Amino acid sequence: MSQIENSGYKGEALRFLKQADCGIGDIIRVTSKGKVYEGILIPRSELGEGTIVIVKMKSGYNVGIKVTKDVKVEKLGKGIKPAFASPPIPKQNPALPHVVIMSTGGTIASRVDYRTGAVRSALSASDLYGVVPELSDVARVDTEIVFSLYSENITQKHWTELAQTVAKRIEQGVDGVVIAHGTDTMAYTSAALSFALQNLPVPVILVGAQRSSDRPSSDAATNLIGAVKAAGEAPFAEVGLAMHETVSDTAIIVHRGTKVRKCHTSRRDTFKSINGFPIAKVKDLQVTMQTDQYQRRDAKKKLVLKPNFCEKVALVKFYPGLDPAIIDFYVEKGIKGILLEGSGLGHVSKFCFDAVKNAVEKGVVVALASQCIWGRVNMNVYDTGRDLLSFGVVPLDDMFPETGLVKLMWVLGQTDDAKKAVKLLKTNIAGEFSPRTLPQEKIVEGGQ
Repeated sequence: MSQIENSGYKGEALRFLKQADCGIGDIIRVTSKGKVYEGILIPRSELGEGTIVIVKMKSGYNVGIKVTKDVKVEKLGKGIKPAFASPPIPKQNPALPHVVIMSTGGTIASRVDYRTGAVRSALSASDLYGVVPELSDVARVDTEIVFSLYSENITQKHWTELAQTVAKRIEQGVDGVVIAHGTDTMAYTSAALSFALQNLPVPVILVGAQRSSDRPSSDAATNLIGAVKAAGEAPFAEVGLAMHETVSDTAIIVHRGTKVRKCHTSRRDTFKSINGFPIAKVKDLQVTMQTDQYQRRDAKKKLVLKPNFCEKVALVKFYPGLDPAIIDFYVEKGIKGILLEGSGLGHVSKFCFDAVKNAVEKGVVVALASQCIWGRVNMNVYDTGRDLLSFGVVPLDDMFPETGLVKLMWVLGQTDDAKKAVKLLKTNIAGEFSPRTLPQEKIVEGGQ
């Protein structure tokens, strides 16, 4: 009975199932309060209540039945323990573009772990290709596992490794690269790769999912197909991030890697372009460019790889009553760069002025981005901003904090010289700056 004992069941539910000689995958009948439930016994969360039995009905839905003294459990037939097996990889068409799918983990490469009730990384890039056979009509696909991590565990070292791996594949002559990634920090990684991979000859597209691939409402397959289509055939050669345009499965939108932010915890259209517009749209397997301002695909281009990032960079979010000792603490810890997330047009409290001046005087590069979602920093409007400029704080124009933080990490990975770092920070490397601020309603509503 070790199988049932290791499946998350405990207490009264475990006792009932053992008495009925039920195992995971068996077909059972549960009678409770005059109602009869028939289906497959499936594992349950080990963290859940110990009086619930979970049955997968013929409809495909799961039902939980509370076990009491009046409940009857019967075993109707021997079943097969639920398991996942990768389908065979479809035959590939040599006439299609050659795209490599790299797996780093995340929901797009995850399944429900019934032992804990949580979502866990389980699928490799090869699994992704096997369960989405439609990809065989879009591209010739190779797969590679770079690492298997939830995106909150990805660090600057992983960005470096990922950039180097992408560069090797591009040097081998692929037509595009797709990176399966967790959505939580995918925008950070897209910004990091935008700086690390310069003069790209082909697109590099990050893709994720808000719902795991074994759920009926999963967006994994449609996102992946759209990303592979863009990577293989789109005319641009930049780092992009491909996800649902809306909550429906109508179209996949590709955002510029330095201009995209996750804006909702669970919606399938969680990613939005900030202070800019998407690069392309994939609808009905057709790629339509959304802007004429992009780097062109050109196989003759020579990729420039600059994959180093500095880990000694801190983000300090200003809020009313912020203790300036926090800034002093980072300086004392040897931080090389601080990204201030200021209010409005680019402000922090006057009580932080001494700490900011001290940081700059100690050679720390201090940059400032607005915590507002849209718009750009203008530190010449109020005396607070002008004072900060006089201290040597670097305004980041319309770069939002996440991209600003990543760029500061990248800049300080290229040089230890503060003056050179500031100059590089103010240089538009990968479309992170917009030359002008567009009308607010166009930015917010996504108009053209």
